[in-house]
Amino acid sequence: MITQREVLETNEMIEKENLDVRTITMGISLLDCISSDIDELTKNIYNKITTTAKDLVAVGQEIEKKYAIPIVNKRISVTPIGLVGASACKSEDDYVKIAKTLDEAAKAVGVNLLGGYSALVSKGMTPSEEMLIRSIPKALKATERICSSVNVGSTKTGINMDAVRLIGQIIKETAEISKDNDSMACMKFVVFCNAPDDNPFMAGAFHGVTEADAIINVGVSGPGVVKNALEKVRGESFEVLCETIKKTAFKVTRVGQLVAKEASRKLGIPFGIVDLSLAPTPAVGDSVADILCEIGLEYAGAPGTTAALALLNDQVKKGGVMASSYVGGLSGAFIPVSEDQGMINAVEAGALTLEKLEAMTCVCSVGLDMIAIPGDTKATTISGIIADEMAIGMINQKTTAVRIIPAVGKKVGDVVEFGGLFGYAPVMPVNQYSCDAFVNRTGRIPAPIHSFKN
Repeated sequence: MITQREVLETNEMIEKENLDVRTITMGISLLDCISSDIDELTKNIYNKITTTAKDLVAVGQEIEKKYAIPIVNKRISVTPIGLVGASACKSEDDYVKIAKTLDEAAKAVGVNLLGGYSALVSKGMTPSEEMLIRSIPKALKATERICSSVNVGSTKTGINMDAVRLIGQIIKETAEISKDNDSMACMKFVVFCNAPDDNPFMAGAFHGVTEADAIINVGVSGPGVVKNALEKVRGESFEVLCETIKKTAFKVTRVGQLVAKEASRKLGIPFGIVDLSLAPTPAVGDSVADILCEIGLEYAGAPGTTAALALLNDQVKKGGVMASSYVGGLSGAFIPVSEDQGMINAVEAGALTLEKLEAMTCVCSVGLDMIAIPGDTKATTISGIIADEMAIGMINQKTTAVRIIPAVGKKVGDVVEFGGLFGYAPVMPVNQYSCDAFVNRTGRIPAPIHSFKN
């Protein structure tokens, strides 16, 4: 049971340290909506979402008022549309029609974002899944609240390099269709290796096929809380440092557990997981980079950064696991550039490069996230960056992802303005040497030898 004392203990964290429940995400299965008729399929999808999630926003608001805990977003994830639309979609426009239906349903129930315009192609693509991937630029242009993802690799299957090559082109197209808005449509698309079925965070959320018909997942974020706690043990040993992070993560996760169980009870939908991810915002004092500096670095990116991030990520997970029996999703530390003022400062100071960020992704929770690069970067270069990040995930048996924005018309040193929680990003330089011959090989990179567990 969660006590009233624990609730009261969070007041200062909420008021002074930017603690929030970043999202309540309702996962909804669309498998029972499948039809070979596109009109019937879209009707079924709209009805399923608007019926199942009709009270989601209202319940979230009730919980906010009851406990005075900020719940920043109410979101929905659905079964990957590459599976749902396979029997009905005969063209890219058919998939775009589904995207528009999802967008209408999201608006009808009042959620911020809806994820699941997705395909799972880690070993190969069906013609229909390839069709969905090719439709992504049009779908993101035609909608406001839809997020898209593609899983192109896993430790068990290897990396589908045909999909990686295609996605480099898709990201370029997505940037081009939104060039009048700093290529912001790319913020709503992410490519994964080892994508989890229960991730509540966007843009990568989808409702996995192993999940129940509907589920409640909650994502909690508290970089400011961790930094504040570490300020009180400045100069202490690593043992004290680790214990402080674990205890703080425990408290933060208990807040998520409280909200998740309450939402589950009120909605009559099973509780899935709490995702404790230190997801930063541009707000002062809400930065993962600032935590790394508090641990002892002048800037994120300085020597020792990867070790400090590994320590932080591990202790966050250890503390979170003790606070809830169902910790899942991505849980750990996110290191986006545009959403973290400390990361932005490090890039602008020259302390943090794309290559150092890639090294840091070996030990963080996700990967290369919200990074702006020059708009004239080649599609094959983007595919090469994706392949590198997918390899880290595949070999290390962890989730990795790439959400990258080739900002059309922007060059190194320019700034891309996203606004709100997304902040702004300095355009980072990219290695100019060619990987064309590597990316243009067909087929897939095999699974690593340690994937054979049977």
